[in-house]
Amino acid sequence: MKFKIGYRTLKTAIGTALAIMIAQFFDLQFFPSAGIITILCIQVSQKKSLRTATQRFLACSMAIVFSFVFFEGIMYHPVIIGLMLLFFIPTTVLLNVKEGIVTSSVIILHIYSLQNMTWKIVFNELGLIVIGIGVALVMNLYMPSLDRDMKKYQAKIEENFKRVFEEMVSYLRTNESNWSGEEITETAQLLERAKALAFRDIENHLVQQENYYYHYFRIREKQFEIIERMLPHITSIDSMVEQRYMIADFIEELGLSIHPGNTAKLFLAKLYQLREEFQSMELPKTREEFEARAELLHFLKEMEQYLIIKKSLKV
Repeated sequence: MKFKIGYRTLKTAIGTALAIMIAQFFDLQFFPSAGIITILCIQVSQKKSLRTATQRFLACSMAIVFSFVFFEGIMYHPVIIGLMLLFFIPTTVLLNVKEGIVTSSVIILHIYSLQNMTWKIVFNELGLIVIGIGVALVMNLYMPSLDRDMKKYQAKIEENFKRVFEEMVSYLRTNESNWSGEEITETAQLLERAKALAFRDIENHLVQQENYYYHYFRIREKQFEIIERMLPHITSIDSMVEQRYMIADFIEELGLSIHPGNTAKLFLAKLYQLREEFQSMELPKTREEFEARAELLHFLKEMEQYLIIKKSLKV
């Protein structure tokens, strides 16, 4: 079994030690708690880390106020802790800072264990919060690039698209197919994982709003939906009409041109030209030929949408 230490694990280990050292240097009580706060605040992305840190700071600040009201206003007793949480937890949920419940509980228990609440204790707890959260935010400034992984997904998805198009071409030319269709299931899974990774990359940039790869995978997902719709139309055609071979040639050329670049405009022009050629050909003579040509025309409409979607990709 291969043992691997991830970036987040490494950052958590270094950040926890650093937070405890800083808190201990300033002679804060309960200094190990700064490390706990750091552990809780280090997240998988910069944006999520910032959101979590903000929620925890607000929740901890609220915890100090609640502790004063309940402990100093009533008494220091375990029952009062339970009573306080009955009000505190719904308040954090209402204010959308529930991520800070665990961290806040640590602060509440610190104050309870001291059985007293002075400005020195308040500043001590605020110090722990600021150090723990601050170190976590600094550690999360570095996020490893995900471009390499996203390019791998991109290459595999395009490879599967080509394979599907090859099977379409083969069936149109021979009316036979031994294809298992495994690329269809695999591509659906790849697209889900690729989108999740691309979204994570967006979350790793505090000011970046758009992401090429996320947009790219969304476009491929829409195109894949069209491919799934097209396949039944292709396989339902039995009559070996001339138009089958013309469309097969078109798909073959399109399949060879699947890549991150945008050639949709070129192939749309070729598709429109192919459609005009169909319209200028003799009318079908049999019912079977009519149905086959109708399916092929429907296929061209779907293919038009496939290309229009790709045309929106900015490269």
